[in-house]
Amino acid sequence: MSNTTLYREGTDGQEKEQQIREALIKAMVEHQLPPGSKLPEEALADAFGISRTGIRKVLTRLATVQMVNMTPKKGAYVANPSAEESGMIFKSRTLIELGNLPDVISRLQAKDVTELEEILVQEHRASHDRDMAAAIRYSALFHTRLHAIAGNTVLSEIITNLTLRSSLVIAAWGDQWHQGCNESDHQQLLNALRDKDLMTLSALMQQHFDNIVSRLNFNRKKSPTPDFRKLFSH
Repeated sequence: MSNTTLYREGTDGQEKEQQIREALIKAMVEHQLPPGSKLPEEALADAFGISRTGIRKVLTRLATVQMVNMTPKKGAYVANPSAEESGMIFKSRTLIELGNLPDVISRLQAKDVTELEEILVQEHRASHDRDMAAAIRYSALFHTRLHAIAGNTVLSEIITNLTLRSSLVIAAWGDQWHQGCNESDHQQLLNALRDKDLMTLSALMQQHFDNIVSRLNFNRKKSPTPDFRKLFSH
């Protein structure tokens, strides 16, 4: 099935744009669209089978959550966080996620632990299979699902946004197979959460983010421009 068919059949304009937005975010988070990649409207419109106006609307929405940078006369690019901005993103995550842990523990139920365990199984399988895209996806899902337990939808949205931006940081400055989150870190976090040990959980979360930042290398080579039709084919 071609992209044109996929993104035209059975969807109105708004739903179609949402599908494309999610496809682009997925490609960014899974490091298939590296930071700094140019996002040409014409090539994307052709890949998704919609108008350039529709693509421009999608890119504008992504710019509002700082996943895309748009510059007059130069077009749109995947956001490319600087070393300073990268540090701020992880500092913000640390402050917000640690601050949310008491509410997570107070609302924790057995089904939440089971769901997090299942995510870790998938993350482990992806790492074992060297499926970097899947490993990154499950790593991010572990954090967003953990904090969703607290039931604060506003905070969950902020954490989700920061998690996406963190993935761009790791894509920009991280080693391919140090995708940011260590499986053993997540297992230790889950163990402390299961025990409802706030002190240990907070210390482990702090160390977890310190470990991620310590593995970032602020020197990298520029990645080639991807083939959009091939990338978004289904």
